[in-house]
Amino acid sequence: MSYMYDVLVIGAGPGGYVAAIRASQLGLKAAVVEKDKVGGVCLNKGCIPSKALIHMAGLYGSAVSELSSIGVSVDTSGFDYKKVFDYSRKVAMRLNKGVEYLLKKNKVDVITGSAVFSDAHTVDVDGKSYTADKIIIATGSSPVLIPGFEPDGKKVFSSDDAIMSDSLPETMLILGAGAIGMEFAYIMSSFGVKVTVVEMLDRVLPFTDSEVSAHVVKELGKRGVEFMTSTRALSLDCSGEGVVLSVESSEGKKELSAERLLVSVGRRPNTSGLGLDKIGVELDEKGFVRVGDYYKTSCDSVYAIGDVISSPLLAHVASKEGEIAVSHIAGKAHEKLLAADEIPYAVYCEPQVAGFGLTTDEAKRQGISASSVVFPFRGVGKAVAISDVEGFVKLVFDDDTSEILGAHIVGPDATELVHELLLAKKSELLLSDVAEMVHAHPTLSEAVMEAARMAEGWAIHF
Repeated sequence: MSYMYDVLVIGAGPGGYVAAIRASQLGLKAAVVEKDKVGGVCLNKGCIPSKALIHMAGLYGSAVSELSSIGVSVDTSGFDYKKVFDYSRKVAMRLNKGVEYLLKKNKVDVITGSAVFSDAHTVDVDGKSYTADKIIIATGSSPVLIPGFEPDGKKVFSSDDAIMSDSLPETMLILGAGAIGMEFAYIMSSFGVKVTVVEMLDRVLPFTDSEVSAHVVKELGKRGVEFMTSTRALSLDCSGEGVVLSVESSEGKKELSAERLLVSVGRRPNTSGLGLDKIGVELDEKGFVRVGDYYKTSCDSVYAIGDVISSPLLAHVASKEGEIAVSHIAGKAHEKLLAADEIPYAVYCEPQVAGFGLTTDEAKRQGISASSVVFPFRGVGKAVAISDVEGFVKLVFDDDTSEILGAHIVGPDATELVHELLLAKKSELLLSDVAEMVHAHPTLSEAVMEAARMAEGWAIHF
């Protein structure tokens, strides 16, 4: 049978548009369906504009605090957060146009509208049908909605609302201490907002190493951020000028008041309304699409990638999954699935956090004979020179083979430094290979080298 396209992708976020472009590069006729703006949530309301806000928060914080150490006084009376917001929108718009250009350059057709499956090879987009040999679902995710805590965009914010707000409150409660919660805790506190973070679990950033988590709490605490862990939100009252959040912990019940509440307790897959039941695509108990090798669904002609499946909800994961799926469709697949221990995480608060693989606690639970070392940034000349010595590089390694099992970094440029160690792991290098490689001096990457040397028993600067 003849189809209009070899590959049709539903959703033009970092998974969808990358999959479509890669498909075209591999000689497949490709199209992408997008109901809003290309780039998805990540580019328009997530990863990119939030990093623009974080960048400005860092500049503001440096101007206010660090310049005073060399006798420079900064008058912040004219500060206007709307200009910070406008900057973040310009960044998002610029990259949105960039993705539009890349799709056009690679001859990917962009179909505007909402797609619904008619059959296993056909989607209907606002009354018009499009057919394809293979279809990839890349519709992303939305903020989780908790009954009684639904965002209204005025007093109660989702992460999308927070990104799109052009004003600052005086006080803010953040419900949820994951990556989004910590990044907004940093942004808001940097601009002088009084922030309190409420987390149901026993620590912040629960997916990270426990020492990393504790360090983030300590450093954000210096900025005035308050943390309430092992604390459950009971109810919310928005009848007054601000919000009143009732919470409960081992110490009893308590009411917290603030001008705004940010609810950042996770994201849910965008799978409803696609007509997946018509074509036999199976979902798991949480609503994620079930996939097998190469991200194929239970319907032979349909694949799913990114936030609609139960892999880590990260933009770079979606992009890689898209590449694997279209490589399989093109008959050029080199890997079946993205290896879980080769997926880096990154949190862009201050201090930055990044890592991959096993933590010490996870290695212990799995019965692996493993050890860990921690090398502090204060032992690195570059960190001292730039007055950013708080933090460390932590390595988890197999006692018998010296194989790198995990790496966890908190401190300056952690989100950049982690990739040297990830490349070493992916290339099956040992700690000795990292330890013996010459690193330029002075650089922050020397902390990675010294951590590897510490694991080998011969750190020089500790």
